[in-house]
Amino acid sequence: MLLLGFFLGLAVGIGFWIWQQVQLNRYLGRLLRPLTLHSDKMGLLLIPGLRQEIAMVKQQRQDLQQSLQTYQDLLDFAPVGYLQVDEENQLLWCNRQAQEILYLQRWQPEQVRLLLELVRSYELDHLIEQTRDRQKPQRGEWVFHPSCDDAAEMGTIKSLALRASSLPLPNGQVGVFLENRQPLLDINQIRDRSFSDLAHELRTPLTSIRLVVETLQNRLEPPLNRWVNRLMQEVDRLINLVQSWLELTQMEANPNMQLQAKAVELRSLIASVWETLEPLAQRQHLSFSYSGPENLWIKADKARIYQVFLNLLDNSIKYSPPGTSIYVEAKILSTKDNQPASSILEINLIDSGVGFSEADLPHVFERFYRGDKARTHSPQDSNSIGAIVGNGLGLAIVEQILIAHGGSIKAMNHPETGGAWMQLQFPEVMANSLSQDYS
Repeated sequence: MLLLGFFLGLAVGIGFWIWQQVQLNRYLGRLLRPLTLHSDKMGLLLIPGLRQEIAMVKQQRQDLQQSLQTYQDLLDFAPVGYLQVDEENQLLWCNRQAQEILYLQRWQPEQVRLLLELVRSYELDHLIEQTRDRQKPQRGEWVFHPSCDDAAEMGTIKSLALRASSLPLPNGQVGVFLENRQPLLDINQIRDRSFSDLAHELRTPLTSIRLVVETLQNRLEPPLNRWVNRLMQEVDRLINLVQSWLELTQMEANPNMQLQAKAVELRSLIASVWETLEPLAQRQHLSFSYSGPENLWIKADKARIYQVFLNLLDNSIKYSPPGTSIYVEAKILSTKDNQPASSILEINLIDSGVGFSEADLPHVFERFYRGDKARTHSPQDSNSIGAIVGNGLGLAIVEQILIAHGGSIKAMNHPETGGAWMQLQFPEVMANSLSQDYS
């Protein structure tokens, strides 16, 4: 009986618990039904917006792909070469011009190979590495010697003078613009050769014209001979122009021209040049001063160095105001190791004239460059004694002579006088000069 009462109580308890669970489920159902209906309605409202956003993203992607293709087409059509490498220097893409410049006609866009395997140019590889390391645009120029697997084609492949501009890109990539400068150099060589041929042809008729003018000078009386004298000056100017052009062309074609090098005492050579030009200086009451070692020896071609200082001092005389001075300062500069044998000679030639304009300074050594009119016309042009004047070639010749000697020249304006400041440097000074300077 006791056992029956236990099971009866258990059954009642279990039934009551089940009833509670059923009631709880009904209550939760009634509570969550509005939320479910609201969520369904909200979902239905958001679906059109999501579809619109997805459509906009797809359109933006298509626009970006179209823009990318447009830029690739522009680069592919560009007259300059362009290539792009990844962080490991693997070629990602290059345009047609770059393929032609670097002889990459067989390269396919899907190929991913090291650039150095495709183009044997260590200069280009170094430029890319330099750009990546410094994270700044870089520039470089070199002569590219293409490689070829077919020996039969080697004779048809020519070296090219290239100029490259590189810039860093995200993720370690580097882009490089390539310019083939060889056609321009070829045109310049053809131009120079044509001018040289023309100058050779002009020498004979100009000499004949000068002989005729000399004959007329002796036969004409004043005032008619004034016009003949003027004609003689113009003929001499043309002869100097032709001769200067031929001389400059030969120097540029052969920078290591044959020099009659021997020991030259520079102080006495400069004094000799000034004595030649002194009559012109006296007309303007110009004075000359020299400071530096008295016994200054260099190994050089005396006639060529004489020509350098003749031209520079003649220019200083022409452009100096009356009553001013022309200064020449010479000093021996020691290199970092302070060894006398490796010292260089610096000569500063300074006048008190109008100087150079800032726009002219980078171009004063270019052939036929005529800058500020104040420095290109002078009444003394027609009376210079043996100097190379008035043709725009004098400073270009001076520069080539110094380059042939291993030296250099720089044009500036002196901060104190305001006039032209020519700074010349010779790479080596002979021992007897050093003994004088360091004694």
